[in-house]
Amino acid sequence: MNGGGSEEAAEAVAAAQAGAPLPLDWKFAQVFGERTAGEEVQEVDIISAIEFDRTGDHLATGDRGGRVVLFERTDTRDHGGNRRDLERMDFPINRHPEFRYKTEFQSHEPEFDYLKSLEIEEKINKIRWCQSANGALFLLSTNDKTIKFWKVQEKKVKKICDMNVDPAKATGNGPVVGPSISTSSKPYTANGGCLDKPLGSNNDFSFPPGGLSSLHLPVVLTSNETSLVPRCRRIYAHAHDYHINSISNNSDGETFISADDLRINLWNLEISNQSFNIVDVKPANMEDLTEVITSAEFHPTHCNMLAYSSSRGSIRLVDMRQSALCDSHSKLFEEQEVPGSRSFFTEIIASISDIKFAKDGRYILSRDYMTLKLWDINMDSGPVSTFQVHEYLRPKLCDLYENDSIFDKFECCLSGDGLRVASGSYSNLFRVFGCSDGSTEATTLEASKNPMRRQVQTPSRPSRSLGTLSRGFRRGADTSGVDSNGNAFDFTTKLLHLAWHPTENSLACAASNSLYMYYA
Repeated sequence: MNGGGSEEAAEAVAAAQAGAPLPLDWKFAQVFGERTAGEEVQEVDIISAIEFDRTGDHLATGDRGGRVVLFERTDTRDHGGNRRDLERMDFPINRHPEFRYKTEFQSHEPEFDYLKSLEIEEKINKIRWCQSANGALFLLSTNDKTIKFWKVQEKKVKKICDMNVDPAKATGNGPVVGPSISTSSKPYTANGGCLDKPLGSNNDFSFPPGGLSSLHLPVVLTSNETSLVPRCRRIYAHAHDYHINSISNNSDGETFISADDLRINLWNLEISNQSFNIVDVKPANMEDLTEVITSAEFHPTHCNMLAYSSSRGSIRLVDMRQSALCDSHSKLFEEQEVPGSRSFFTEIIASISDIKFAKDGRYILSRDYMTLKLWDINMDSGPVSTFQVHEYLRPKLCDLYENDSIFDKFECCLSGDGLRVASGSYSNLFRVFGCSDGSTEATTLEASKNPMRRQVQTPSRPSRSLGTLSRGFRRGADTSGVDSNGNAFDFTTKLLHLAWHPTENSLACAASNSLYMYYA
């Protein structure tokens, strides 16, 4: 970018004078599932969910084929526990976080509801990590109807040796290496002989002329090799009439919620055949329905509080101590409509697609079609900050309505320190904004090996108007439909899913079937 250096320097000076943190310099870390030029992407391989665990050492992705893929961090394992290594940790480490493929498993399969004549997709809608125990990993995954509780644990491989038959002649059944449960469909006798051959034929047995004087049990040895074994511990089903859009763990470590368009249910992790309906917005007459639930999340520290968003752009904070059915909210967050600004698209683009609590629980981040909004739970008069994600789309809303892109559901995330927020856009772009006082950070990055390649010019200072001073300010508005290189934006490629590492400035983004990771 010509002249970009001077603008960045000016932004840095302005941020320093205002006492705000400097804008981050994002760099490419690694990619999994990178596409080659012209490679056609299979629908089942498109990533539909991303989630870091609480420590940030594990990352899970779900795809439209119902698979869950786990990654684990490798660069932190290089540090031992001795004093020299601990002292080195006081100095900045000039290397990026590295993850490696750990395992994958088929979480959901396509189903058919015969009562409603409805196909149920295997697509993973959400993944949430649970508390780990005894070296095992636990997570929840859900499709449109069914939630599953998974345990992934390393188990030592067992080997069977010292068989009764001669191993040199028992060609059909040599030493068995693997889990204790055989995957073969052939029936075997206790000695390892195969019964699917007729008696008298040359099978796996090799008896001496006088027969065997005695038989002994084979020896099972536990080797040093390990294999990861995923196991479905519980299935939470038949509790939602509509598609599940959210699941969220409670801070008590015992319960979680699941939300569909009209109801939110409370579950105990140990009980799969019973849930409690705590929010129900379904009217007596469905013709009176004016809004649906779009997202729900537990407060990160207060186990009695949760928030849920609606298709009308409002967020409701609920205290479960008030009543068993939480139809009455304790706080309502919504932005007042500017007089004279209403159009056919006003309600559609106001629909909130995702909400996230900040780590301390003080703020809620929401994403609607055009903007990111940051809300203070102690101030329900309006958002404290509004960030324009892709304002250049406003003149194109009619086209986006016709091709259904206006209904795309973008996710959002906050950094662990609460100083920055991020969300995706089209052309595989995503945006990072600084949300601390005085920050002017508004960075546009591309999900590729060169994230700064298509950075969009943004205003260096937040623009304030009299109408928004009382409710916060808007920042980072893009005014053109082309990037700095003159390339037109591609509305068919969209970056819907991304996650921020809980303790570091590291982002994981899903661009179709590829998982890109960046650090700063």
